[in-house]
Amino acid sequence: MHAVEFFIQDLAVIMLIAGVVTIVFNYFKQPVVLGYIVAGVIIGPHTPPFELIQDKDTVHILAELGVIFLLFSLGLEFSIKKLAKVGATAIVAAVAEITLMIWIGYEIGSWFGWKKMDAVFLGAMLAVSSTTIIVKALNELGMKNEKFAQIIFGILIVEDILAIGMIALLSGIATSGSVAPLAVLATVGKLLLFMTVALVVGILVVPRILDYVTRFRSNEMLHISVLGICFGFCLLVMKLNYSVALGAFLVGAIMAESRHIHRIERSIESIRDMFSAIFFVAIGLLFDPRVLLQYWLPITLITLAVVFGKLVSSGLGAFLSGHSGRTSMRVGMGLAQIGEFSFIIAALGVSLKVTSDFLYPIVVAVSAVTALLTPYLIRLADPLSLKLGRLMPSRIASVFGLYAVWLDSLQPQGDKAELTRIFRRIFLQIMINLALVAGIFLVSAYFVDALSARIADWTADVQIQKALIWGAALLISLPFLVATYRKLQAFSMLLAEVGVKPEFAGAHTERTRRLISELIPVLAIAGIMLLIFALSSSILPPFNLLIVVLLGAAGLAVLLWRRLIMLHSRLQVALIETLDEMPDDK
Repeated sequence: MHAVEFFIQDLAVIMLIAGVVTIVFNYFKQPVVLGYIVAGVIIGPHTPPFELIQDKDTVHILAELGVIFLLFSLGLEFSIKKLAKVGATAIVAAVAEITLMIWIGYEIGSWFGWKKMDAVFLGAMLAVSSTTIIVKALNELGMKNEKFAQIIFGILIVEDILAIGMIALLSGIATSGSVAPLAVLATVGKLLLFMTVALVVGILVVPRILDYVTRFRSNEMLHISVLGICFGFCLLVMKLNYSVALGAFLVGAIMAESRHIHRIERSIESIRDMFSAIFFVAIGLLFDPRVLLQYWLPITLITLAVVFGKLVSSGLGAFLSGHSGRTSMRVGMGLAQIGEFSFIIAALGVSLKVTSDFLYPIVVAVSAVTALLTPYLIRLADPLSLKLGRLMPSRIASVFGLYAVWLDSLQPQGDKAELTRIFRRIFLQIMINLALVAGIFLVSAYFVDALSARIADWTADVQIQKALIWGAALLISLPFLVATYRKLQAFSMLLAEVGVKPEFAGAHTERTRRLISELIPVLAIAGIMLLIFALSSSILPPFNLLIVVLLGAAGLAVLLWRRLIMLHSRLQVALIETLDEMPDDK
């Protein structure tokens, strides 16, 4: 039999068995994802009497495509506008949940005597809840539009972002074999920088490309263009030594800001469903049912840890953010499962060969059990919260009530609230500009060899080559540096106006305010330049050439000040317009 026939046979077996099993699961109102996994178990090598799959490598490649489309579709559901609306509740609850679950997973793995990397990966697998399972359960229960469901969706958005960071971090830890604090901070810093630059540049560029493509009114052209951008961006991310999952999620999040998001979702829906199904079937292929008997104790303990750990961490996070006990209980119960990201992290451990064989099927079993429990836990939330409310001593209930009142009193009101919003907006704009500047210099340093080869035709002097590359990066960064300086001026003027009161400074009020408003931008720009020197140390020219480049850039900044401001303003307006665009329903 030829390779093509093997491929067609394997694909036919996967899709036919998956189709039959998912029909059965749908009939019994169970998550379709579990049906795919069960289909994989049925046709897998651990289920006698026949081994139905001939070419496991091909299935693995198709499963990788499934990861791309699964993360791409999750990115399409992500929105920066939604993230801005979910507020502190989602961030507090997500961080609390992930932190606690990583610790619990690590402690469980250590308690069973598993190797350190198994414990680390187990903690990461337990940290993130399943968007697919939660959305399906809430839809079936008719609760998707309730307040607690919106909080859950916000938490899931933050979790998805943190999960992508964990995947990148775990790849680095698995490669180095250590968890050095400085290395972790450096990895997280680079990841945040890359994500910020990719999102800002992507939102400026990709929606406009899609606008151009949609002018031709061809669904085929839009479909191919979307896939081309998706795979192209994933390739770029892999070249930068990040995971393909990160690339798929980010490019999905970028396209989520396009006004053609609904057409894009409809365009990739069928191909996403196909490859996502293959991904979950491939998970089932690796599952050995005998592990359930051999490792029943870890599976039981981990399942209980997921349910109670997520209930406590997510529920407590929601409560600390100011929500009622009933709402917090429903949030905690709704998030008490693990799913697609757990499988992706488990597959990462297998592919990097740093986790033991038993860990993968254990996590699949825990996911299956918690997925089955999810709708029942959501239904149980209300009666449980009412019963706990009746059993709670009146003094403790009054303390909780006082906490809610105290939390409301901390919220700035009137002019203070407006000042807080202004400070927050200015700070965010400064951070975005700095991220773009840092990205420009890091990209220049990354491609220094290729750029030097181009410049070699003009000059063979390595130091002059570095000066030209570094100077070009500085020139491209000028609009963002000028904008940063102006935002720092506005920030320092507001800070001086608010912080220096006439009743304290007296006759020196105006002088003190002027000193603060002029000194802060200068010191901040000096610090920024030192940061740039550190980031671009590999392409930094010698001191004499550096001074020449800096003086030249300063001269250009003075001459082109207004044009640089206008250029940055246009970019900022374009970014805001893209974010403010409403989706096209056509």
